[in-house]
Amino acid sequence: MKFRVERDVLADAVAWAARALPVRPSTPVLAGLLIEAGQLGAEGGEGLQLSTFDYETSARATLNADVSSEGKALVSGRLLSDICRSLPSKAVDISLEGPKVVLTCGSARFSLPTMPVEDYPSLPSMPEVCGTVASAAFANAVQQAVTAAGRDDMLPVLTGVRLELEADSIALLATDRFRLSNRELEWTAGSPDLSAAALVPAKVLADTAKSLTGGAEVRLALSAPGSGGGEGIIGFEGSAAGGIRRTTTRLLDGEFPKVRSLFPSDHLTVARVDRAALVDSLKRVSLVAERNTAVQLHFTDNTLTLDAGSGDDAMASESIEATISGEDITTGFNPHFLLDGLSVIESPFVELAFTQSAKPVVISGVDSLDGDPDDTFRYLLMPRRLLS
Repeated sequence: MKFRVERDVLADAVAWAARALPVRPSTPVLAGLLIEAGQLGAEGGEGLQLSTFDYETSARATLNADVSSEGKALVSGRLLSDICRSLPSKAVDISLEGPKVVLTCGSARFSLPTMPVEDYPSLPSMPEVCGTVASAAFANAVQQAVTAAGRDDMLPVLTGVRLELEADSIALLATDRFRLSNRELEWTAGSPDLSAAALVPAKVLADTAKSLTGGAEVRLALSAPGSGGGEGIIGFEGSAAGGIRRTTTRLLDGEFPKVRSLFPSDHLTVARVDRAALVDSLKRVSLVAERNTAVQLHFTDNTLTLDAGSGDDAMASESIEATISGEDITTGFNPHFLLDGLSVIESPFVELAFTQSAKPVVISGVDSLDGDPDDTFRYLLMPRRLLS
């Protein structure tokens, strides 16, 4: 194996593939990054493919390279990533010399020990592409959706994001039992009859969507559980400088709760507030909120008053303007969960819609105090009991 490749292209591809390496690999070879030089199969022509796999998530980066001789080698992924990041801006020559991979860039020369390629697991095949979505819009939608995803591994189903794929739209749903996010976006499905769903690990989905913004679009590929006798796998593919990026991950097992019915159809109180003013006020007031205590929100006379703390403890109170329709209401929320939802909304104003103080609030963005709410993203948050 011997090839030459541009430093920036190599460093970017290695860093992208290495991000999927397990922190504590179950076997030493899973800490490796597989380098394959030669024919790129479906892509055609000669080039380079860099791969990582931990039996759950795979990452493949293909890129152009001047290949002198074909071959493959397995080296430490994190070490190679660190080395490539530190190289000067010159062409990089890599060759396999006996049990070592030799990397030369300018006057810098590195010799890396290899691991047995035959012990490395076979990467899963990319499922069939079922549609395309604008990469920037997809990354933004995923960032909003994963806000409500659970982090408790004892409840693995809630650590995922449910993707519902229809002919003209994708819905992303996530919940940790205390909050719920629902994000809708348009896409181009490969079939007008498409109707499918997948439960994707939230962390993998967030990392993947963020890393595939280099190209104009992301191609989604899905293999449902049991199709072809295999497990459920979802794949994401996008373009990058010098090549293609592909990620696959196993879908989570289990039934995602039916959460859409939690969004109420009508509201008794609706308040609209400047989003930045609410975020700033909430951050200040919550400084005195003890752990696991709520910040109180009182809506009356076109004013929102935030209070935290009680008794002999530190206390804080602040009022901001609000446009309120309906009955006065007093409720309370976990300030961190409330900030999470407000922080991923990009509109200048937010609408908070209530049915009653003991029921969840539905938060959505709005461009003006008298405009229509943006129903592409809704964030539902359960209230917390207020201290008397």
